[in-house]
Amino acid sequence: MNQASLSADPRWHAVRGRDSSATFIYAVLTTGIYCRPGCPSRLPLPENVRFFASSQEAEAAGYRPCQRCMAQDKRAQQTARIIAACRHLENTTEMPDLNALAREAGFSPGHFHRLFKAHTGLTPRAYAEAQRAQRLRGELEQGRSVTEALYSAGFGSSGRLYAATDQVLGMTPTRYRQGGSRETIRYVLGESSLGTVLVGQSSRGICAILLGDAADTLLAELRGRFPQAELQPGESGFETLIGQVIQLIENPRLGLALPLDIRGTAFQARVWQALREIPPGATLSYAQLAARLDLPKAVRAVAGACAANSLAVAIPCHRIVRSDGELSGYRWGVARKRELLRRERQD
Repeated sequence: MNQASLSADPRWHAVRGRDSSATFIYAVLTTGIYCRPGCPSRLPLPENVRFFASSQEAEAAGYRPCQRCMAQDKRAQQTARIIAACRHLENTTEMPDLNALAREAGFSPGHFHRLFKAHTGLTPRAYAEAQRAQRLRGELEQGRSVTEALYSAGFGSSGRLYAATDQVLGMTPTRYRQGGSRETIRYVLGESSLGTVLVGQSSRGICAILLGDAADTLLAELRGRFPQAELQPGESGFETLIGQVIQLIENPRLGLALPLDIRGTAFQARVWQALREIPPGATLSYAQLAARLDLPKAVRAVAGACAANSLAVAIPCHRIVRSDGELSGYRWGVARKRELLRRERQD
């Protein structure tokens, strides 16, 4: 196609404007490569351009795909297949067969396993277990009997359910079915240089360390996290507990040598453990933390797990910053985050 005729062709204008919404393909005679119109590669000379309706037509004409723009298509296709696998796992009570899932997605088992984990932050089995736990909670909340709920959720036997009870429900199935009404959270309030502190403790350990400006607000936040539990003021002896937590806030380099009641998904637990492994005074970006977990594509999921943390300072999500080193959001206020980091960096 000569330059004069090409200049009047709207497809050439789409290529020049790198219009990613255009659906045709253009190929370059001198390189033997075909691209999408939105490709960021250097523009070819007009006389070397050929247009095709699809990548199949371009390949039939002897052109090979561009590694830059066509890689995006490949990633999109991979993502769509992983999403389809997720939907399948959400709609079945059976534990997944890796080979069958991979075959359905069109990948080898090993490649599928890596892609699934990169996209979701979990293995296919862990994802299925999380869905099963969610179904169980839903069945119990609707008033089903424990036996009905466990089989409907896909546990298969009461032995399997009770073996996983602590991680799945945080209490026995019967107590969960009763709305957690027998779960008791004792709390204590105190004052620190960073404001009011609330510490909540269950039978398993400290389940909440909340920072704020008013006791009523912190109690409301605790109630929101444990809506069915019975909240009781701490008895005598809790002064020691709040004292240890306030000492941690005043000097976050010390760490907290007390048992923590960490309730979250398997993925959140992995993120929170990785946060606790960041040395005092050091910081990571969300992307760096995701890379440490060998989940470079799960940056948003990692950020969500950080935001879900309810154990301020003890699980140090304040050590996560933006990629440019600036402070990002913090559940208890950026000013507190800045001060905690300053204290950690003191000699």
